[in-house]
Amino acid sequence: MQRLRLKADGRIVELRDGREFPLAPSPAFAVAPLEATAETATPPAVRDLRRRARLTQMEFANRLGVPVETIRNWEQGKRMPRGPARALLAVFAHAPDTVFAALASEPLPV
Repeated sequence: MQRLRLKADGRIVELRDGREFPLAPSPAFAVAPLEATAETATPPAVRDLRRRARLTQMEFANRLGVPVETIRNWEQGKRMPRGPARALLAVFAHAPDTVFAALASEPLPV
């Protein structure tokens, strides 16, 4: 199981043996990084992330595990992503395949 950490500057690193190793974006899913950070994510940025992934609002919502209304509200500017959603979108901007892989995997037993 790969352990990842989102750094304050938006980089994603893999944790191995107590050390951090930078992750390079997967060439299989080329997405140009956005200038928007987690704190400055705007409705067009959320829409752009979804469109770069070539997903409908329904598909994007299902893959992220949120209601489609949430995606619509973010894209229309009625609501802004907060807390964990902002962090998830910031990671998604740099490594969408990593986000989808992490969300699709089974949770570890506690």
